[in-house]
Amino acid sequence: MVALSFLFCAPLSVIGSAEKTELTGTITEKATGDPIPGAQVWFPDLRRGTTSKADGTYVMDDLPTTKLLIKVSMIGFGTITEMIDLAAVNKRDFALSGSVTEMNEVVVTGGSKATELRRDPTPTVLLDPRYIALHASTNAIETLNRVPGVSTLTTGPNVSKPYIRGLGYNRVLTLLDGTRQEGQQWGDEHGVEVDQFLVDRVEVVKGPASLMYGSDALAGVVNMIPAPPVAAGTISGNVLADLGSNNGALAGSANIDGNHKGFIWGARLSHKQATNYKNKYDGRVAGTKYNETDAGGYIGIDRSWGYAHANFSLYDALQEIPDGSRDSTSRKFTERISEVDTVRPIIPEGVLGSYTIGTLHQRVQHYRARAVSNIILGNTRLAADVAFQRSIRREYSHPEYADIAGLYLVLNTLSYDLKAHLPERHGWEPTLGINGMVQHNDADRGSEFVIPTYASTDIGPFAHMRKRFGRLDLSAGARYDVRLFKSDAMLTKPDPSTGFDAVTTANANDTTITEQFASYKHTFSGGSGSLGAAFNLNERLTLKANVARGYRAPNAAEISAKGVHPGTGFEQLGDADLRPEFNVQEDVGLFYGGTHVTASVELFHNSISNYIYNEKLLNTVGDDSLFAQGGSSYPVFKFRQTGARLFGGELSIDIHPHPWDWLHFENAVSLVLAENISGGGAIITDGTRYLPLIPPLHTNSELRADLKKPVGRFASIFIKLGLQVYAAQDRFFAAYGTETFTPGYTLLDAGLGADVRDAKGAKLFSFTVLGSNLMDLAYQSNMNRLKYFDSYPVNGTGRSGIYNMGSNISVRINVPIVPHSKEVAR
Repeated sequence: MVALSFLFCAPLSVIGSAEKTELTGTITEKATGDPIPGAQVWFPDLRRGTTSKADGTYVMDDLPTTKLLIKVSMIGFGTITEMIDLAAVNKRDFALSGSVTEMNEVVVTGGSKATELRRDPTPTVLLDPRYIALHASTNAIETLNRVPGVSTLTTGPNVSKPYIRGLGYNRVLTLLDGTRQEGQQWGDEHGVEVDQFLVDRVEVVKGPASLMYGSDALAGVVNMIPAPPVAAGTISGNVLADLGSNNGALAGSANIDGNHKGFIWGARLSHKQATNYKNKYDGRVAGTKYNETDAGGYIGIDRSWGYAHANFSLYDALQEIPDGSRDSTSRKFTERISEVDTVRPIIPEGVLGSYTIGTLHQRVQHYRARAVSNIILGNTRLAADVAFQRSIRREYSHPEYADIAGLYLVLNTLSYDLKAHLPERHGWEPTLGINGMVQHNDADRGSEFVIPTYASTDIGPFAHMRKRFGRLDLSAGARYDVRLFKSDAMLTKPDPSTGFDAVTTANANDTTITEQFASYKHTFSGGSGSLGAAFNLNERLTLKANVARGYRAPNAAEISAKGVHPGTGFEQLGDADLRPEFNVQEDVGLFYGGTHVTASVELFHNSISNYIYNEKLLNTVGDDSLFAQGGSSYPVFKFRQTGARLFGGELSIDIHPHPWDWLHFENAVSLVLAENISGGGAIITDGTRYLPLIPPLHTNSELRADLKKPVGRFASIFIKLGLQVYAAQDRFFAAYGTETFTPGYTLLDAGLGADVRDAKGAKLFSFTVLGSNLMDLAYQSNMNRLKYFDSYPVNGTGRSGIYNMGSNISVRINVPIVPHSKEVAR
C-alpha cells in the first residue's frame, strides 16, 4: 500500500507546484549545415521525446527545470548525448556528423539511471530497433543468439533461454522494461513469456548485476524494452505480418499509440502459430508446434513533474513438447497413446504437418499489471516500479485424460523497486534504493508433483554512486539481500477414479498416503557489489574495467525437487542444504569508435563458489540408482555444489570505410572456457571436469549495405550476407551421458529489405526477407536440448538425436496505420 500511494499520490501532490520550462533548437548536418528533418530528441530519464520538423527545428515544452541527459539521433548520423541543465538552458542547437559509431548510445540497464554507453563501466551490449528488424527470429530471446558473449538454450523454435558467457537459467535475470520477468525459469521446457513484437530494443549486461536487481542476476541481465510513447499530438500504429517457410509459421501483430498533451495510451495484439519444423535427416520433428496469443496496453501522464504510467499484458501459449520417441526400424516419430505406454504408433505425416496442437502439450499463461512513476522534486528524482504477475503453467501428460494436467503450477509475484536519485554533491551522483518481491507458488493441483507449494520473500537495500572526473567515470555500489523461503509438507494419495496421485490431508489410518515433500524453512542472504571505471582516452578510444560480486539464492527446484518431470526421463532430487552461489567477475574492455572502423575487445574471468549442478546417484554396489514409477524405471539425479571458473572474451570489428559509410563488414568472435574446480566434496573426473552447456568458439560475420539514397519508390534499402562458424565442442560435461561431442558447422544466411513510399514520399509499408541456413545444412547445436532426444541412438544411420531447423525463409511486411504520423525512437 505504501508503494502504491507513492506511485499515484505523489504525482498529484506536485502537479501544481513543479517549475517547468521548454527547450527549442535546430538540428543540422555538421558538414553542410542543412537541416535534418525527422531527427529524434529524447530524454531517457523522462521517457519523453520529439522529432525535428522539415526545417530541422524542434520544440519540447512542459519540461522540468533540472539537469538531465539528452540524446539526439538520426539513422545514418552519429548520436549526440550530453547533460543539459534545463534550469539555465532553453535553447540548444545540434549538428550531427555522418559518423556511424554507436559509442554515444544511451543505456538504462545495469546502472542507477540512463548513461552514455561509452561512459558506463558495466559491460553492456545494446540491440537497437534496426538490429532487431535485421535479425528477426522465432521468439524474442532467440534474436540474441548472434550477440557476442550471448547464446541461447533451445527446446524447439519457440522455447529459448538466454545464456550469458556460459551461464543461464536462474543465473540470468530477464527484465521487461526494467521489471523482472517471473515464471518457472528453473524448468527446461520453460521459455520467456514475452510478446516478441512488443520488444523495440534489448540491453544485455554481461556480468553480475545483483547490485541493482538482487538474486538471479549472477551472470547478467537481459532487458527487453518496448517502444517509447509517440510524440505529443500524434496517433500512430502499425500492422505487421510475418511468414516462415520451414514450419509454416504465421504471425501477425497490430498496435496503436497516441499522445494528447502528455496523456499517453497504446495497445497491441499479436498472434503466431507454426507446425513442426523440419530438416533433411529428421523430416518434420514431432512436438515442436506452437500457438501463441499476446495482448497488452498502457496509459500514462507525462508532465514537467515527471511521469506516471500503468500497463498490462497477457501471454497465452500452447506448446508441444518433443520426447524424441521413434520407431526403431523406420526412424519415424511415434506418439504416446496410453498411460501404460506399451505401444507407440507412428505419427501420420498429415498430423505432423498440421497446426493442431496434440493432446500432450503445455499451456503457459502469463498476466502482468505494472505501475511506474518518476517524480522530480527539484534536483531529486524519486522512481517507483510495482508489478503483479501471475504465471500459470500446465503440462498435459496423460494421453487418456486430455483435460487433466500432470504438472500444474500457479506462481503469483508482487515485485517492487523504489529508488531515490539524490542531488549531486561534489560531483558525486548518489542513488539509494530498495527492491524485492513476494511470491507464492501453488503446486497442489495436477497429478505430478516435482516441486512443493512454497512462499518466498526477497528484500534488498542498495546504494550506488557515480562520479565524472573529466574523461574518467567511476561507478561503485553495494547491496545486501535476504530471501525467506518456506514450503509446506505435501501429502498425496492415488485418486480412485484415475489412479493418478492427488494432494490430500493427513490420515494416520490411510496407508496409501505418501509424503511427497517435507516442510522446509530457510533464510538465504548475501552481499553483492561492484566497482568500475571508464576512461575516455580521446573521443574515439575508451578503456573500461569492472569488478563485481554477484549473489544467487537456490531456486525451489534445487532446494526441494522430488519427482519425474515430463520430458526429462529421470527423477530429480533437490538438496535442502544448498547454500547461495556467489561469484566474482573481473572485466576489462577496450573500445574504438572511428570514422572507418568500430572495434572492441572484452575479456572476463568469473569465479563461482557453491556452483550448483546435477549429479547422478549410484546405489550401494556402484550401479545407477533407479526410481520406479508407473511401470517404468528412471535414473535418479540430485543437485550438489562445487567450485567453478569461467573465462574468455569477445572481439568485434565493424569496418565502414568513409565515405562509403553505407557499407558494413561486421565480425565478432566469442569464446568461453569453463571448468569444474572442485569443492563441496565434488570429485573431478574426465566426465565432470567441464561445466554443462557451454557454447563453443564461434564467429559471426556479416556484409551489409545500407543504401542512404532512395531507388525509385524504395528507401532505407538494405542487403546483407552472413556467415556463422561454430567450432567443434570437445570440452563438454560427459558424465552420465549428459552431453556428447558436437562437431563444428557453418551456417549461411542472407536478407534484404526496404521501405516502399508513394509518389509524395510517404511510407506505404516496409518489408524484409531473411533467409537462415540457406545451404539446408543438417547440424546439431550443443545448446539445443533436442540433440539428446533419441530413444534409439544405435540405429544404423551413424546419427543420434534430433537436428536443428533446416533452411528457412522469413518474409515480414509492416504497414503503418497512419502513414504521415511522426514516431519517436530511442
